[in-house]
Amino acid sequence: MDKNAALLIIDVQNDFCPNGNLAVPEGNRVIPVLNRYIALFREKGLPIFASRDWHPEKTSHFKSFGGIWPVHCVQGSDGAKFHSDLQLPPDVVILSKGVDPQRDDYSAFQGVTDSGARFPDILRERRISKLYVGGLATDYCVKESVLEGLRHGLAVTLLEDASRGVDLETGDSEKAVATMRAAGAMTASLADLENLS
Repeated sequence: MDKNAALLIIDVQNDFCPNGNLAVPEGNRVIPVLNRYIALFREKGLPIFASRDWHPEKTSHFKSFGGIWPVHCVQGSDGAKFHSDLQLPPDVVILSKGVDPQRDDYSAFQGVTDSGARFPDILRERRISKLYVGGLATDYCVKESVLEGLRHGLAVTLLEDASRGVDLETGDSEKAVATMRAAGAMTASLADLENLS
């Protein structure tokens, strides 16, 4: 794998998994696969990023304040925690998004670290030019993160076996994958990356 590559895990939080406030159907199925990707990237000494929705209690993102979504991933809540089965390494870089009550922030590229560092700036500083992206949900935050990565000039690969969609409308996830591919994203599965290593 390219030494300028990194893994980006999108929003594998309790509220997006079964029994969460905004559960993605079979959202927990991505976790064992992502854990294998994490192990692969750690073995290669490559950086790992994990985004999370980190909403204030009052935000235009939620239905009660004019948005389209039920309350989810409120800062500090159990629902906002990463799923306990996700084996994030100690040096993972956590990116919080959705912090501004006036913005949706679907893309991890709007995320910031606890110290306020912006994701695009971190990528430039580390000279990362290739991102491998998986997580939740294919048709929203995964899609927007992939598309924005491409707009930033990165080579972006969607990890199809490590992503699941909401599918508010039947076929939304398939359309999202087609949109990402049309924009220039590659797609891969674990076997593809293991063969590269």
